[in-house]
Amino acid sequence: MPKLIIADDHQLLIEGLISILSEVKDLEILNPVNNGNQLINSLILNPADIVLLDLNMPKLDGIKTLAILRRDFPDLKVIILTNYDQPQLIEEVKKLGAHGYLLKNSPSFILKDAIAKVNQGEFYFEDRVLPEKDNSPYFIDDFMKKYQLTKREVEIIKMIAKELTSKEIGDSLFISEFTVSTHRRNIMKKLNSKNVAGLLKFARQHGLADA
Repeated sequence: MPKLIIADDHQLLIEGLISILSEVKDLEILNPVNNGNQLINSLILNPADIVLLDLNMPKLDGIKTLAILRRDFPDLKVIILTNYDQPQLIEEVKKLGAHGYLLKNSPSFILKDAIAKVNQGEFYFEDRVLPEKDNSPYFIDDFMKKYQLTKREVEIIKMIAKELTSKEIGDSLFISEFTVSTHRRNIMKKLNSKNVAGLLKFARQHGLADA
């Protein structure tokens, strides 16, 4: 029976994945971890066959973790599970030896299919995550560090660029309109934008909005 471990820093997502994968017969789910360092330590003590690996994690991100896994755990099968729909990033993880790449909004049957095929020695890279052109930041961790933005702030910038109101953004993210307004003020301050037009210009220049 193959053993699978989840490496992600979002507890709600982990719980959702465990609920979905508990339906899969002949699959043992190990205790999840929240960053690359924890994953490596866990694998030393309790080896796994497959890992669902997030890219944007604290302390040791998914790219660096993947490189270590391929070096130190060559038999481990790695499926990237991420929000980043970027062809350059997909090519990068392929070169580093990933066995699959899925978006977090993929249907549960796709996830199960990917795990089954990767477990059998196949590779699983969805065609739909390979658009012909994508101008978004290559790897958003460095982008966020440069402008000192949080993941939530980047999400909100994208939604503002789609012309969503603070209430619509709040409803989508399950936070209050007041919290969204606070985020907007912090974003404007960090980016030195005086108005929404300046924020939209920034979003377009950095691939966070359609040109």
